[in-house]
Formats: sequence, C-alpha cells, structure tokens
Amino acid sequence: MRVRITLPLCLSVVGTLGLFIGCASVSPGEQPSGSDASGLASTLQSLPAPTLGGTQFWTDQYFFHQWRIQRRANSDEYRLLDDSDWQHASGTFEQCRVKLDQIRRERKLKPMSGDAVVLVHGLAAPGWSMHLLGKHLNKHMGVEVFNVEYASTRCSIDDHARSFARIIARLEGIEKIHMVGHSMGNIVIRRYLAGETSGHATWQADPRVGRIVMIAPPNHGSITASRLSDYGLFKTVFGDAGRQLGVEWKRLEPKLATPTTEFGIIAGGLGNKVGFSVRLPGDDDGRITVKTTQLAGAADFIVVGMLHELIANDPRVLDYTLHFLQHGWFVSAEQRRPIPLRVAAADQAVPAGTLPNHNGR
Repeated sequence: MRVRITLPLCLSVVGTLGLFIGCASVSPGEQPSGSDASGLASTLQSLPAPTLGGTQFWTDQYFFHQWRIQRRANSDEYRLLDDSDWQHASGTFEQCRVKLDQIRRERKLKPMSGDAVVLVHGLAAPGWSMHLLGKHLNKHMGVEVFNVEYASTRCSIDDHARSFARIIARLEGIEKIHMVGHSMGNIVIRRYLAGETSGHATWQADPRVGRIVMIAPPNHGSITASRLSDYGLFKTVFGDAGRQLGVEWKRLEPKLATPTTEFGIIAGGLGNKVGFSVRLPGDDDGRITVKTTQLAGAADFIVVGMLHELIANDPRVLDYTLHFLQHGWFVSAEQRRPIPLRVAAADQAVPAGTLPNHNGR
C-alpha cells in the first residue's frame, strides 16, 4: 500500500513525535505547573509556523513590504505572515501589529517608499496565480508588488472592496499605487474605486491610485455565471460573489466605478466570431465574452489568444501589463486602441475590424 506524503501529514507526524519525545523525557515528579504549562503554550504559539498562505479562507488586511496581516473569513481572528507564508503571530489585529512593529525594530526593516503595484486575483483563484506577473513587474519596474490574497468565494464583492480599501489606505510611504486585476479582481477594484459613504465602514478611492490594467474583466457581468447561479453546487462553491457576477449583476453594476485614471483592458479570444467556446456568443476566452470585457474610457484594448484561467500568466500579457503601467499603452503609442467614452454602456463593442489581436500566430 502506498502512502501519499502531504504537508499536513508531515506536520502531523512531526507533532506526534514531538509530543511522544516530550512526554518520555518528563518524569512524574517533573510535570510542569499550571503557570509553567501556560508559559510553554505561549512560547510555542509565538514560534513561526508554516501555512498555505490563506487561499479561500483568509483575506489580507495590511501590508508592510511582503509581511502581511490576514483576517480569517467571517471571523475576528487575525494572523501575521512573512514573505514565505510563515505565521509569526495570531490573535487580534492590534496584537499582530505589535508583533510586526517588534520585528521591524529588531530587524531594522526600512520604511516603504516609491511606487507600488497591487495585484488582485479572480474568483476561486489563489493568490499565487498572479505570482509570475508580480515577479515580472518587480524585476522590470523595480517596484514593490503586493499580491493580495482574499477569500473570494466566502464573502460579497462589497466585503472584498471594503477589505481592499483597508489595504490601500494602510500602504504607508507608498507614493503611487498601480493596480492589476484578473477576472473578478477587476470588479473588486471598480467597487473600491466607487467608494462607500454610508454604513459602518466608509471609504473613498485613494488619490495615489495610478494606472490600472484589467485582465479578462467581466465588466458587464458573466453569461456563464448567470446560467449557473441558481444551481446548488454553484452557490456552494462560488458563494455570494459568484451570484453577483451572474443573476445579481444588475444590483451590483450601479455600485461600480469607471476608473478616472488611465486604464487598459486585455481580453482573451481568438479574434473571430466564435472564440474558444461555442456556448458563448461571439469571441470569448472560454469563460467570458470579449464584448463583456470592454469598458468605455479605456486608454488601450487588446485581445490575446489565451483561455481565461491561463491568461494572466501568458508571456505576452506579462509584457503588455508592464508596458501599460510604464507608458499607458500595450504595444506602442501608435497602435493604441482606446474605447471612446461616447460608446454607450449598453453596447460596449468596438467596431468590427478595429480589435487588435495578438495570438502569436
């Protein structure tokens, strides 16, 4: 019989061995007192421990360089992670901040400064799905990249935007904040940009927001999500946010802003009338149509021959994103294809024959 070795199994074995050795080394007369046991528990709790980064269970609330404080979905439990996703503290947000401040002093960590790029992944995707893009931007732009992790399937888009607002407001020392979203991550960004003026948690878009790149954004909702929204399995897996992209889109759309800063859109498609899926009208990336990605006011627009789930890691998209954040265009200033503001919201399609397509063929 084969035993599959996994991280949880390894940690369980190590923990069991540690417990056995610890018990074997203490004689009956040497059992720790209540205060000693409490101190030991406190010491063990303060030791760094590995995590999986919080995919779909934790949402980032605060960044200092690549250190971050996360909150468990639908709870008041927080934890402090380093750049390798090791946990250094847990408890309240204030307790995690105290620990981080201590680490900053002990390690003499420098304050943040300059420009930064914030990455926001899509529905049910892990934060590491944006890792290649972040690494590319960090290497060629020399800026700090914050790859936001959030429990996309466990809260509403309003909740995600509220947490995103906290992250942006707390980027101390950063002078300009560029943003890149994939799929639903763009809707979170647009909800954040609209701000919130009522309720217990209000916010306004930060004046430091710079250029924005939207990768495969469902800017007018998702036909696929609409078709599946009422299925029990869809509700269970994709939660409130999934339904908001589908049958509840009309309620959500009025709460979304069109960026007032320069933004560009990268869509997936084949540059024809069929696309990757015969179940979707017109060109598409297998999940959403090219038409639904378009948003009036975009400074540049381009179609790349790649599927929805893979497009953010396509080498062409890495370069297009870099170019736009640096210059405001994907290929060149002469080849820019803006979407005019005069295009009505009900028909965002760029006239036939003007869609730039770069399929590498």
